[in-house]
Amino acid sequence: MSSSAGSSALPRTASPKHVLYSEILSVTSAMRRNSRWASAVHVVSARNPTAIGSHLGLRISTPAHSGRQPRRDSREAELMTGFQDLKRIVDDAKDIKTIDLTTLLAPFFAIIRSPLSTGPITSAALTALHSFFVCGLIVPGSPSLDQALVELSNTVSHCKFEASDSSGDEVVLLKILTVIQDCLCSKVGSGLGDIEICEMLETVLTTCCQMRLSEILRRTAENSMHVLVRNVFSKLHLLDPVAEEAKLMAVGEEEEAEIKMVVSPQDAPGADEEPPEARSEDEKMPELNETIQEVEEVLTPTVHVQRPECMLFYYLSLQSFTRDIALTDGLPSILELLRVLVNVLDPNDQQHTDSTRLIALGILNTAFETAGYCIPQYPSLKSLIVDHGCKYLFQLARSENTFVLQSSLRTISTMFETMREHLKLQQELFLAFTIDRLAQPVIQHGKGTLYSGQGKKGSYTSSPRPGTPASVSLDGESENEKGNALSSRILVAPARGELRDLILETLAHVSRYPSFMVDLYTNYDCDVNCENLFERLIDFLTKSVYPNYHIAIHDAQRINAQYLCLDLLLAFVNDMAARADSKFSSSESLIQTKSQKELILTGAARFNAKPKTGVAFLEEKKLIYSDGSPKAQSLAAFLKGCTRLDKRLLGDFISKPENIDLLKAFIGLFDFKEKSIADAMRELLEAFRLPGEAQQIARITETFASIYFASDPAEVKSEDAVYVLAYSIIMLNTDLHNPQIRKRMTIEDYMKNLRGVNDGSDFSPEYLQNIYDSIRRREIVMPEEHTGQLGFEYAWKELLARTRQAGKWNFMMCNTSLFDFEIFKTVWRPVISAIAYAFTNFEDDYIIQRAISGFRQCATLAQHFNLPDVFDFVVVSLSQATSLLLESLPVHVPNFPVVDVDGQSITVSRLSVEFGTNVRGQLAAVVLFNIVNGNGNALREGWTQIFEMFQNLFIHSLLPIRMLQMEDFLGGVSMIPLRGNQPQRPPPRSDGGLLSTLSSYLMTPYGSSNENLVPDATDTDVENTLCTIDCITSCRLDELYKQIMHLDLDAMTAAVRALEALAHERTVARLKQQFDDTGSSHTSHSLPYDPASVFLLETMVSISCQAPQYIEELWPIVFEHLSALLSASTQYSALLIERAVVSLLRLCLILAQKPALRDQVYVSFDLLSGLPSSVASSVGEQVVAGVILVIQKHQEIIRQSSSSTEWNLVFALIRSTMSHPEAARMSFDLIAGLTSEGTTQHITLDNFSGLILILDEFVTAAGILTETQQYRHRRKEPLTSANSPPIARGKKAIDLLSVLNKQLFVLLENIQMSGEHVWKQLYLPLLASLGRQSANAAREVRHNAITHLQRILLGPRVIVSEHEHSQVEDVFNRVIFPLLDELLKPQVLQRDPQGMPETRLRACALLCKAFMHLEIRETQAKYDFRLLWIQILDLLDRLMNLDKNDQLYEAVPESLKNVVLVMNASNILVPPPSSGDDPRDERQRTIWTATHERVERFLPGFLAEVISPLSPTPPSHPPS
Repeated sequence: MSSSAGSSALPRTASPKHVLYSEILSVTSAMRRNSRWASAVHVVSARNPTAIGSHLGLRISTPAHSGRQPRRDSREAELMTGFQDLKRIVDDAKDIKTIDLTTLLAPFFAIIRSPLSTGPITSAALTALHSFFVCGLIVPGSPSLDQALVELSNTVSHCKFEASDSSGDEVVLLKILTVIQDCLCSKVGSGLGDIEICEMLETVLTTCCQMRLSEILRRTAENSMHVLVRNVFSKLHLLDPVAEEAKLMAVGEEEEAEIKMVVSPQDAPGADEEPPEARSEDEKMPELNETIQEVEEVLTPTVHVQRPECMLFYYLSLQSFTRDIALTDGLPSILELLRVLVNVLDPNDQQHTDSTRLIALGILNTAFETAGYCIPQYPSLKSLIVDHGCKYLFQLARSENTFVLQSSLRTISTMFETMREHLKLQQELFLAFTIDRLAQPVIQHGKGTLYSGQGKKGSYTSSPRPGTPASVSLDGESENEKGNALSSRILVAPARGELRDLILETLAHVSRYPSFMVDLYTNYDCDVNCENLFERLIDFLTKSVYPNYHIAIHDAQRINAQYLCLDLLLAFVNDMAARADSKFSSSESLIQTKSQKELILTGAARFNAKPKTGVAFLEEKKLIYSDGSPKAQSLAAFLKGCTRLDKRLLGDFISKPENIDLLKAFIGLFDFKEKSIADAMRELLEAFRLPGEAQQIARITETFASIYFASDPAEVKSEDAVYVLAYSIIMLNTDLHNPQIRKRMTIEDYMKNLRGVNDGSDFSPEYLQNIYDSIRRREIVMPEEHTGQLGFEYAWKELLARTRQAGKWNFMMCNTSLFDFEIFKTVWRPVISAIAYAFTNFEDDYIIQRAISGFRQCATLAQHFNLPDVFDFVVVSLSQATSLLLESLPVHVPNFPVVDVDGQSITVSRLSVEFGTNVRGQLAAVVLFNIVNGNGNALREGWTQIFEMFQNLFIHSLLPIRMLQMEDFLGGVSMIPLRGNQPQRPPPRSDGGLLSTLSSYLMTPYGSSNENLVPDATDTDVENTLCTIDCITSCRLDELYKQIMHLDLDAMTAAVRALEALAHERTVARLKQQFDDTGSSHTSHSLPYDPASVFLLETMVSISCQAPQYIEELWPIVFEHLSALLSASTQYSALLIERAVVSLLRLCLILAQKPALRDQVYVSFDLLSGLPSSVASSVGEQVVAGVILVIQKHQEIIRQSSSSTEWNLVFALIRSTMSHPEAARMSFDLIAGLTSEGTTQHITLDNFSGLILILDEFVTAAGILTETQQYRHRRKEPLTSANSPPIARGKKAIDLLSVLNKQLFVLLENIQMSGEHVWKQLYLPLLASLGRQSANAAREVRHNAITHLQRILLGPRVIVSEHEHSQVEDVFNRVIFPLLDELLKPQVLQRDPQGMPETRLRACALLCKAFMHLEIRETQAKYDFRLLWIQILDLLDRLMNLDKNDQLYEAVPESLKNVVLVMNASNILVPPPSSGDDPRDERQRTIWTATHERVERFLPGFLAEVISPLSPTPPSHPPS
């Protein structure tokens, strides 16, 4: 009950017994429908009663006919009887599952094997087998399952039936495929042995290859084969590689028989077409009627038991091998299937057609897809793929048959996808060949290497030799120039048409994994013995993006190739960008290898040109002689290991007499242990080309004989014997393989030639036979002699040898960013150029989007690797695509229409309209500025393009307002005008939207009626302009401008340099060009107003001012431009010069903060002070405002000046701007602030003289203004301090001079300075200034000056030193006398006819008072002042006689009277006595005489009236 209950839970199906009965009925019914089984008599008569009678104890005699040959009808009856017996057995059994499976299936097997059966009968039997698998009759655990499976395999593989119609016969074949698939793919398939698997696979594979079968049947068989192969190869994932390989070796060593799968190359013939005796004994069948077709010939043409010649055939014993082993499906069947598939691919085997190879390629591809990753774990499978598999696949990849090419390329790509790590050199060969076929044709003569032929249909032409291909590197230097002597080859003919597309698609397919390019770089470019595949591939891909690289192909194919190559480049960049943030441990080994490779290539190239030079270079670079080993040993190791050397030169070099030690060391590197002499010679002679000179050959042979004999070879008794054998092998090789020799040497001839050479005895015949056979079968091919198929075999052998030498160094998978820097640094320029070209010229939206991503990723990598050049190149490439760069330098900004859109003024310019329609340019602009935003520190030279676009946008009123502002010292912030005729000051700031064009504001003040009319803007133009504005908004230029102000030093320096270069081009360079064009004087030219030059200048200075920390580096750049402008200030527009002045002073504010740069402030002042007067007048206000700001914010400048030079520069700058009224006012306020009395002392000895001079000039300016007014008679009212600021400043200046007088003595209190210096340099200039200004045309100024002068001269401290009479003389000669001389001039009187007489009067009084104060003192009486006194009398004479109607006529005698009285009272001027002796000394007598004589001229009797004569005195008597 429990069993019943348990089974009730499962789905109920028909019982196996019911299915069995049904299938028996189906088969027997089909049999009865045939004429052979139409009557039941066959069944009855077929019974033999002997057994029954014997069972009952009866003696049954044997009929007479029992000994005759059985008839055919008895065999037919037996087939029917088998089903009857089976039914009885099943009836007697309680459980059908206890019956042996062989018993249950035997009748069905008999029908399938019988040639008497027909198609419908066999089909029914096969259907029955399929039903048994479906219903569960054939399941694991069935009795005798293993034996049944063996019989099943044998049965379906040897199915025979009588042919009827072709469609019905193919149904049988379809059913056979179904049963085989049921058997192999069901659970019982695990019980199949290798023999059975091979039989069934061979059946299906042969069906696939029979071309006479219908297409449907063959395709069905092919699909079934794919399913079976997946099933079989999937077992590799479960098997133990070590155990399976061990079993395989054991089988190969112990057994004698084999299973060999064979694919029929041709359609199998009918029964009569192949004689029975041609088959093996196991396959021979009794002769049948001619109408019987043996389908076995269709499915299994041969199962040969023969001795294989290839080591890839594996042996299994059918007699002594135990069933336990034989029934275990494992590696042998898989290996045999793989061997068959590989052998079918051999393009040199004419037995197989391309159709057969196509089938094999598809199956092999399925095998790789299923278990490709596992195949390398099994050495037997791996060796088959690495050698023959790759060789045949690569040869098929050269096919001109499109289908074969496509299938082979697909299989190759799958092979590399799954086994790439084990196929390093094979992949190198394939990729080099692929690039050669895709590259442009190159005419290059030479001998073929790996692939030979002429590229005709069915042939396989040349391709690069493994590891030594010639190629063109990225920098255009060929590999041959780098030492690739082994790579002389005929480049393959370029693929055309569909073949090219297939190859290119495959290349793209093979490279579709993230680390592909890195893997190429690390495995090949960093391998000394490999080609620079990475560089070659990038070079090909970048060139292929351009259309001119594709010659003689259709446009569709060209575009497809361009897209594919670009896609590969973008994938490369994308993968590298994805790795940018990865962190990996640093390893320099491969990078060092890469560097060493370049040295080796150079050394090899020099060796190939001249061996001694090459050796010297290698020694210099420590590539040899640096390992501590003997020199010969070190050099030999290099020469043997370097594949880039010319083999001819190598053989010649090592065999020279002077290099005998090198020759011994070189041959000593070969391992001849346990090698036959033929193999040893083969290995040696393939390493270099044997020289042509007999002595060199003898030298090589002798050395070889010595080294080979030391390895203790068998049968060889002496070194001389080796020598003779070696020579004989060389001669034998030539004799057997030279096409010019007709009569070949036989083995007998060879043995005869070598009699008695083995130390007097003969070599054994077997020994010599082996040598002869080895050379006969395989020619010893000298390097650089290999051509044709022989050359191919040689080159492939070399590749395999290199593979073995590589050993553990398989293909490395390097999905790491460790090498990305070196990779990117090598190829960034052509990659970005290709991306830029694609972005500019391709129309596909997806490609454009990918290109944009490529730009972004290249920029990211440039910043990540700190490669400013790369970032610059990206910016330059994108900027060229924007169409925003200036094509030329516009001279004038045209009138653009301004329209109002939603309350915003929009300027419709040519640029805004064109750019609005240029979608690609807008994309480029957005991408460009988004890349630069946030990455400005990575930019260097690219700033030129950025700012060039800025100025273009500025000219067309498309920049944000913030970028249009000018800063000055007067009105704060204003806008840069776009048009000329600008006023002295720019208009006040105007507010507007972010992207307001500002045209109405900027142009209105400067417009004139004679300008061109403004054109109208259409609705389309406005719409396009709005598109442009939206794009510019998306570019976030204002954010970028803000970021520029905060760049790092290097980036900011580059930005300022770019601005300076652009500004220089628009100003200095343009002016020079204009001068060169005309050839006239440089000063006669001037440039019109250029708003862009102002914009560039303002941007440059604003950036510099926002980065005061970098002013030391930025200042020289900016100052150079400013100096160039200001040095030729009259040749540029007034606004540009004004902005240059403001810019210079803005920078001075920052320079003043840096003690080390304060001297540059005065350099700037000096530059400004040298401006022409016309320019200085126009910019004076800005200059003074800037100077005042500098001094106010940095007072330490005026307090800590080390010399008067700096002060003089300041005063000179102020002096140059005094003609500007407002500048003069501001300057005077500054001076007044410096000289005014207060707590802060600004007056120093360094600026004292300068202050005097500048104040004197202010006073002079007042006098000049007064004279000018009087001359022009423009005003009746005289100028006064109340109505004239200059007069007020002049009067105030006089007061300030008086203040200076007071401050001077304060300064002198704390400073030790000679009195002479103080007088000459400080005091006297002040007095002289007051003296000069006492004759000033302005009355108030004049009176104020003479008043202060009188106060000073008559004050107590007028003389600095009491002992310096020369200072008194200076007062008169340098101050008073010049003043009186000036006042006596008629023209001076005309300055102020009404007020000047009073000034004369005061000056006359000052003269007399000063004389009395300074000279007529007791302290001064000792000095001789006679000359001075005479000069005073002369002046008094002139003053008195100037005009008798003048007040002076009366005032002079009075003043003179006072002087005379004082002199007389001082006993200086003493009249002579009236009588008697003259008591006066000599000085008194002289003064009186001179005075009397001079006064009598203009005032006769004056002295007599004023001074009474002396009373007479008694004569003096001498003492007694």
